[in-house]
Amino acid sequence: MTAAPIRGHCAAPLLVLLVALFSAYCAQPGGEGDSGTFEHDLATGPTPWTHADFDVGEDDFTFAIASDLTGGERDGIFAVAAEQLAILRPELIMSVGDLIEGETEDPTSLAVEWDWFDERARRAVSPFFYVAGNHDATAVPLRDVWNERLGPIHYHFVYRNVLFLVLDTEDHTDEFRELIKTKRNESLVVLENEGSDAWMQTEYFLMPERETGQIRPRQADEIVAAIEANPDVRWTFVFMHKPIWRGDDAEWRRIEAALGDGAYSVFGGHLHNFEHEVRNGRDYTVLATTGGAQGATRPMAFDHVTLVRVSGEEPSVAHLRLDGILDRTGHLPAGGDTLCFQASRCGGGE
Repeated sequence: MTAAPIRGHCAAPLLVLLVALFSAYCAQPGGEGDSGTFEHDLATGPTPWTHADFDVGEDDFTFAIASDLTGGERDGIFAVAAEQLAILRPELIMSVGDLIEGETEDPTSLAVEWDWFDERARRAVSPFFYVAGNHDATAVPLRDVWNERLGPIHYHFVYRNVLFLVLDTEDHTDEFRELIKTKRNESLVVLENEGSDAWMQTEYFLMPERETGQIRPRQADEIVAAIEANPDVRWTFVFMHKPIWRGDDAEWRRIEAALGDGAYSVFGGHLHNFEHEVRNGRDYTVLATTGGAQGATRPMAFDHVTLVRVSGEEPSVAHLRLDGILDRTGHLPAGGDTLCFQASRCGGGE
């Protein structure tokens, strides 16, 4: 005997009920059965996975940070990092400055240096956001080239309701820039002729701006205004070259006060040695290097990139050493198998 077909006015309501029941079964808690996301055919009983609460959200994203690659760039390291970032595919890449050596003030020579950096940065695929370091933007001619090629040195933007603040820690008067250049040149003569102990007693070495930088009122006004204009962002990330929070800069204190007890993280570079501290209940991190000079006696001087996952209540941060990011063949890309990624392990450096 065959079942009689469903006829009459009850057919459509019954079909709607069947569709509703099927949909309810497929849309199980935690995303199970969400078409195109997670599907399985285990209707009842236990499942061979812990749970189905997948860590996904409409505005979740991952970005990367590259650190110093100059002050004596080591050949090939940043090229490896660029290829590795292309494998990791973050949505965007930030930096913390010292992108070119910048030891010249000749615009043509500086253009060649920037062209070489730009070419390698493009190999990372994702958008790369530039942050200025002392090698990039201390002297007036360097800043002129930066402004012509890249626009503002300090700036901000919002991405997926997250505020990114980029600071200029080389924010000096033109007169002070000339003083820095003069004293630095004098100190290099001392370093060459008398050694590092004498160099550490020079006027240049003892300048607080050499290590922690400076921010002037106009920049602070603009950064504070950006913070105040974005009170409802999920998180704020602050990027700079020199770790200005370690000094006594009044304008940085004003920026820090504007950040207040909000949700934020701070990243810097310059020291070529990884350091982390908690201030005001927030993470302040000095990144190591992504090809920059290293001291052989500094165990936290290593080459790395940083991945930040923005998801949930607080971002997760992972620092990935370049010598551990392998391509699909099990090798370091861009000839990285022949390179040294930490001077204290393989010699070299100071």
